Amino acid sequence: MFKRWLLSLLTRVGLVLLGLCCCLSLVYLLACKPTSGNGRRAALWSGGATSKEGYMALLQEREDSHRHYINSLTKQIAQLKDALQERTQQLQESLDKAKSRGILPQGLESLHKTPTQFDLKEFFRSQLSHAEVNSGVKLSSEYEVIPFDAFTLQRVYQLETGLTRHPEERPARRDRRDELIGAVETALHVLNGPQQHADDTRPKHAYSPSDFIEGLTRTERDRGTVYELMFKGDGPQDFTQLVLFRPFGPLVKVKSESLDTSSMLINIIVPLSKRTDAFRQFISNFREVGIKQDGRVHLTVVYFGREQLDQVKAMLDQTTRGLGSGEILGSA
Repeated sequence: MFKRWLLSLLTRVGLVLLGLCCCLSLVYLLACKPTSGNGRRAALWSGGATSKEGYMALLQEREDSHRHYINSLTKQIAQLKDALQERTQQLQESLDKAKSRGILPQGLESLHKTPTQFDLKEFFRSQLSHAEVNSGVKLSSEYEVIPFDAFTLQRVYQLETGLTRHPEERPARRDRRDELIGAVETALHVLNGPQQHADDTRPKHAYSPSDFIEGLTRTERDRGTVYELMFKGDGPQDFTQLVLFRPFGPLVKVKSESLDTSSMLINIIVPLSKRTDAFRQFISNFREVGIKQDGRVHLTVVYFGREQLDQVKAMLDQTTRGLGSGEILGSA
């Protein structure tokens, strides 16, 4: 009797649970039923002739939405322009009243007058006078020195990376390359211009990009960028140096001069500590390139320490005797 009652109870509980599961499944299906828009979009993307019409309808709907958004943004921009113009007019009226009463605050005189070309030239001239172009400035330590970057038409040789990396950038970044090529083109325009040869009675030399040898550049963050460009001259030992300055604006010519290197001495300073084998290889290359081919060189070796100093002196004396000039400085 008890078993029958228990079996009947379990059957009823099972039926109730089954009914609850069915109800939950029905509620879930109703809640997750796709909307009519999604159904319409699915029908529009179905195959057949309806696909093309549905695609065009979706494009038209998207285009209308974008047009409405653009019109809204245009309206907001116009409102902002009107508000800015109104505020500017109010500020100008306030400045006029203050100036008429003689109470214009100090430092606001530049807001009352319109900038002219003369003001821009004065700004460029002031930037040039503060930059290290014509003369250097006194620095508190060597860490404040801004290094130069050497460059050609294909490569940029950086010094900011120090000696831990290869200084050559392969190749230069596109924006950097465009900037340097623009400086070279401006220099060619200046060198080939009529003002460059106004006081020169010699035949005019037409400069081309192939005449560009190398350049030096560095940027001072609060002043601008300076470019020192070297071009080939009329002879093998004649060169033309052009200095340009970009004071966060158009390039400005600083100076242009012709250089005669026939009597110019090249000074080479080599720091050394031990490493006599590497120094012997350097001396061999120096003898072949610097002394035999040119001869206008002066080698200075700064040696740190006393160990192997006699060997270095012997190699230096043997190399420079009768061929060039050189000296060695020792330090403990």
